[in-house]
Amino acid sequence: MPIYRRALAYYRPFLAPTLVAVALTVVSIGLGLLRPWPFAFIIDRVLPAAATPEHQLAVLGYDLSAWSLPSIVLLMCVMIVALHLLNGLLNLFTGIMFLRVGLQAVLRMRTEIYACLHSLPLKFHDQRRSSDSSFRVAYDSQSIQSFYSKAIFIFQSTFTIGSTFAVMWRLDAHLTLLSLAVIPFMVATMYFYAQRIRHESTTIAERESAVLTVAQEGLSSIKMVQAFGREEYEVAQFRTSARESLDANLRLNFISMKSSLIISTLIAGSTAVMYFVGSRHVLDGSLRLGELIWISSLVLMLYQPLEALTYVAWALEGAAAGVKRCFEVLDKEDEVKDSPTALALASTTGEIVLENVAFGYTPETTILSGVNLRIAPGQTVAFVGGTGAGKSTLLSLIPRFYDPNAGRVLLDGHDLRDLTKKSLRNQISIVLQDTLLFSTTIRENIAYGRPDATEEQIIEAAKRAQAHDFIMAQPDGYKSQVGERGGHLSVGQRQRIGIARAFLKNAPILLLDEPTSALDPTTEAAIMETMQELMRGRTTLIITHRIATIHDVEKIVVLGQGGVLEVGSGPELVARGGAYAALYHSANLGG
Repeated sequence: MPIYRRALAYYRPFLAPTLVAVALTVVSIGLGLLRPWPFAFIIDRVLPAAATPEHQLAVLGYDLSAWSLPSIVLLMCVMIVALHLLNGLLNLFTGIMFLRVGLQAVLRMRTEIYACLHSLPLKFHDQRRSSDSSFRVAYDSQSIQSFYSKAIFIFQSTFTIGSTFAVMWRLDAHLTLLSLAVIPFMVATMYFYAQRIRHESTTIAERESAVLTVAQEGLSSIKMVQAFGREEYEVAQFRTSARESLDANLRLNFISMKSSLIISTLIAGSTAVMYFVGSRHVLDGSLRLGELIWISSLVLMLYQPLEALTYVAWALEGAAAGVKRCFEVLDKEDEVKDSPTALALASTTGEIVLENVAFGYTPETTILSGVNLRIAPGQTVAFVGGTGAGKSTLLSLIPRFYDPNAGRVLLDGHDLRDLTKKSLRNQISIVLQDTLLFSTTIRENIAYGRPDATEEQIIEAAKRAQAHDFIMAQPDGYKSQVGERGGHLSVGQRQRIGIARAFLKNAPILLLDEPTSALDPTTEAAIMETMQELMRGRTTLIITHRIATIHDVEKIVVLGQGGVLEVGSGPELVARGGAYAALYHSANLGG
């Protein structure tokens, strides 16, 4: 029950339109109950009056004795159409209102999940497939609408059943009790199959997420797939995932159809008993034929919502599975959250200190341990070491993508955990090893970290990144679309746009993670020459495997074995003959 209450709580902002629609629904149900009455009036009152010369007929207190019988029949037929039309218009209006409210709730949940995913730390995303998160945003979120629509339907059905019962009771109490005898058996059937349906619905959501993952990974790596001739393998992988989803769907539908057969058989048996007893009542004179016809119509109005309620119960179980997956994300605690007393950092000198820092992505693994390091304001520090030494991990601690498991990282004497993440990251420009571009224009990608930048500032940043010339060679210049993940550009061009983005932000701290890894030697030399200007007066942390790029920087930190192995300038470290000297000579720089 808690998940149902929590799901319906999403609709509190839309309570007013919901109440209006509910009130109109009550009126609509009342009109529905009256729809069979004109025909019953014709059978019980008008047709028998044809055999009586002097007849007295009245409708709603209005005397129709002066009317001819054909005129009264015509009036009843017009009332049938009028009741149907009015009932239909009310249903149309309330249906649109309910639909609009339901879709607004979907929008709200989707937005909240998407915002929550953006706020969660990288550790959360490292442990989860991006396609699974996308599936929850795009598809699982729609389950919230099912809760609302089904809750409204439950109210409509309950009110319909109650009002129908009241009318039937006045017509024939015995038949009414007989028609309700089937309800306990229907409830027992619903209860028996409910948990099975929820389980299979959860399985389907997981299988569909897996299908999306396989398709997304295969299509995003299409060049590699074709280059290695693995098309058949990828199709086979997709077919396996799709088959598992198909099997789960078959199981769910088989359970639903089997339970539906049981419910419909119970209803058919109850209807048959009611017809038999009702016919006996007409024969013994305790019930009019028109009233039996009216009761028969009301029985359909009674059983239709009863039968539909069984499907609603199963649909709610299916929706519960989707909503539960949404709440799993929304309930995830941010392990790198701002403290209640966090300070907003207006500016920084760029002094960074690491004190006994230890970090591991899981409790079982340790990447960094006992790291102590001071980086002076405006200093350029290069980090080198073998693969897995923790270079990128250490850089990720500076903007608080992760928090250290032990120790602390200080900026201008402030523990990073005492600063708001937004203000901290405003002081940092980053060029990642794999430059990420969005499916929009070159201009918007460069200005991503500074959307209010002028055209002149954007062009200047592109020139400093050696990107202006190739941008102007594009069909629409800075307005050219880069394609999905920058697919219209070469790797080197994407990297230069990423560097231009960092130039434009012009932050006091600069983090460079293999910034020139995709560039040819000539372009790399030109970029590094331009970067010297950007680094001047700024605290710069740079990671690279190209020793020649960083050999002359003022401080080099060699990482390995979970900590700092060496610290010094390039010539000093070569003279020591340690880990850096080995890297230096392996790069054929030592002559």
